[in-house]
Amino acid sequence: MPTYDTLAAFWTAPMLKTNILVFFNLLGALLLGLLVGYERAYHGRAAGMRTYGLVCMASAALTVIGGFSSAWFGGNFLLGTATDTSRVIQGIVTGIGFLCAGVIMREGFNISGLTTAASLWSASVIGILVGVGFYAAAIALAGLSALSMMWISRLEAWLPSRQAVAVRLCFKPGFVPSEQAMRQMAANRGYDIASGTIAIDCKEGAEQWSFVAVARNRQKMVPISELSQQIGRFEGVTSYQLNYARN
Repeated sequence: MPTYDTLAAFWTAPMLKTNILVFFNLLGALLLGLLVGYERAYHGRAAGMRTYGLVCMASAALTVIGGFSSAWFGGNFLLGTATDTSRVIQGIVTGIGFLCAGVIMREGFNISGLTTAASLWSASVIGILVGVGFYAAAIALAGLSALSMMWISRLEAWLPSRQAVAVRLCFKPGFVPSEQAMRQMAANRGYDIASGTIAIDCKEGAEQWSFVAVARNRQKMVPISELSQQIGRFEGVTSYQLNYARN
């Protein structure tokens, strides 16, 4: 049975110093991940600042605690060995990868669930930190993760970026749309059709076009509600579907 001295070992001065060092590693990884994620968010990609920040921070946590294996379990190796614990961590990381893959959904050009998957990955690392006795670092990771999911989306909305819209257009049978006309229509409303995203299907003589339109400027782009009304009047269009890219 654990004694008071065993429990107190998790909160000694050396353990707190180790947890503080881990915290600064987490904070640095989060900031760098947000920086990389902003580049993706600016160009309207599905994975944005929150996804990159959470994954980078959780990966840093797993790496840095490996360097402090002597401090696991409060330095009391009667509770376990570093070798056995490393194998357990490897199993957790592998298992959580399958779980994260299950929450990522793709519908056409739209991808959702990336931030949820990254938060699951982060939550698993929080559990690992608690399991090895890095309680303060686990609390810090939980706080940074929660702040990322609640506030980074507001930061993304404030920073300059290019919102992406997935577009699907169905044309009447026999009508042959012009790609140049499509691109001009998008340009007149503040969007560019992303290169390499145009997909064309044809069924019973009716063509269906799918592509991603990226706003040139979030503040000056035509809102999706107004864009919907204008696309509905585009020559040859019988039905359409618009939705913002989510992550």
